[in-house]
Amino acid sequence: MTAQVGLGTRGSEGDSQPESESCVSRSGKVLLEVENVVTGFGSNTVLHGPSLSVREGETVGVFGLNGAGKSVLMKVIAGVLPLWSGRLAFDGADITRVPAEERVARGMGHVPQGRQVFPGLTVEENLRLGAYTLRRHDKGRYPAALAAVYERFPVLAQKRNQLGGSLSGGQQASLAVARALINQPRLLLVDEASAGLAPVAVRELFHTLRQVVATGVTILMVEQNVSFGLQLVEKVNILQMGRIAYSGDVNTLDQEALVAHLGIGRMLGKGVAGTLAGRNVPPGAPESGKGGKAPKRAAPGSRGGANKRKGAAQG
Repeated sequence: MTAQVGLGTRGSEGDSQPESESCVSRSGKVLLEVENVVTGFGSNTVLHGPSLSVREGETVGVFGLNGAGKSVLMKVIAGVLPLWSGRLAFDGADITRVPAEERVARGMGHVPQGRQVFPGLTVEENLRLGAYTLRRHDKGRYPAALAAVYERFPVLAQKRNQLGGSLSGGQQASLAVARALINQPRLLLVDEASAGLAPVAVRELFHTLRQVVATGVTILMVEQNVSFGLQLVEKVNILQMGRIAYSGDVNTLDQEALVAHLGIGRMLGKGVAGTLAGRNVPPGAPESGKGGKAPKRAAPGSRGGANKRKGAAQG
């Protein structure tokens, strides 16, 4: 996928939510451990032993160029792709050989690459399939879980009888997130959720994920859109050819280091620089501007000012 850049600063004009709320660490014990994982396809090794951890309450991002192994890593964690070697642990228990269905039952949710909405099923049927594990283990919780999803995503409630394939890209992204959340997971895996979305849909998705972050759900996300992802995450991992090249707090990451690790030169431009700088603004503090007033901000995906898309590089 492409590493898209220049999506602008966080939030939108008139948004009452503090701009740095998503950066406030609520981390606790280690929830997910990935240790020296190796896997691939046939004779082609894709992951060459990357390790990372995610603490409870954190939002952690994985970035990298096309072919770095980002989505393969997510499939391994979700249980869709088996490991050749290495170890996975969730909430202290080894899940290396645990099937995907059982990982969902233990508290994992997965928003797959491409969203993978069932086009011939209605919105509610898609959600019902997503809740298969919940209904199997505790059928009595399903009505309340469905009602909670509809409350969080009112557009899905309005379109509950509409076919998934007839939804807009942004609505399908919301459906994919809702389908994962209906099981009330402790860890949400989000794989390139913004890929292929129009700017207005990217803005909608940003606010959706920020609301999820605010509820305290732990998130591990792979994102092709660097500026978009950096506005949501607290910790950054950069993959290069199946290996972790950088791991650290997003607030310690500068543009030069990001450019060096991603290897896409100046194409990151002012968009990422502004995003990184904006994360250090305290909650409620005005940005610099004439008379001390904060300038107008554009939400992710807008076309204004420094947020204009500068171009794309393979990512």
